[in-house]
Amino acid sequence: YFFLSNLSCVDICLTTSVAPQLLVTMNKKDKTMSYGGCVAQLYVAMGLGSSECILLAVMAYDRYAAVCQPLHYTTIMHPQLCASLASIAWLSGLITSLIQCSLTVQLPLCGHHKLDHIVCEVPVLIKLACVDTTFNEVELFVASVVFLIVPMSLILVSYGFITQAILRIKLAAGRRKAFGTCSSHLVVVIIFYGTIIFMYLQPAKSSSKNQGKFVSLFYTIVTPLLNPLIYTLRN
Repeated sequence: YFFLSNLSCVDICLTTSVAPQLLVTMNKKDKTMSYGGCVAQLYVAMGLGSSECILLAVMAYDRYAAVCQPLHYTTIMHPQLCASLASIAWLSGLITSLIQCSLTVQLPLCGHHKLDHIVCEVPVLIKLACVDTTFNEVELFVASVVFLIVPMSLILVSYGFITQAILRIKLAAGRRKAFGTCSSHLVVVIIFYGTIIFMYLQPAKSSSKNQGKFVSLFYTIVTPLLNPLIYTLRN
């Protein structure tokens, strides 16, 4: 439950960084928030979201070790390694968020400085810039590949080995037990990565504003609320 407790902590912090400010903003007549509040929300939410991407990949490796190497699991996933992997997940998310936010807030903004969105996010702020944002868009795409495509690939590889191991089990009860170990995590991965990839890797011109609002609301609030329910039902 070590990695699961880290996931719960990330989800609680992610929802807390978005939901209260969203409720306050919706309660105002002009539906606005300060620029400083937007930057703070941008840094915290992006850092936690990036950390969750890495953490889900680490949890997939943990499932791989449990299913494919059950006799050596305690040797492979020893406490020091678990603590190191969790630390890497947290630190990598916070560092990339600092880089992304620093590059984004330096862009000069045009017009009324109003975001038609529910959460402060890098793709939305880039659209307000008065200058050429090619470098920022390329840098955002590279970061998206590192924190989305690479972890997702590792998850797929892990579950490929897990599937092979499950198919080698002759007893149906053994197969169900092995698959049950991974089912809740797999559901969480599909929901979280599906919405994040839709938000950050889809061409900007191909998505509508309402779609972007729904996706942002889903992965920052709905998905963290669903995670405890998914794992509780499994248990």
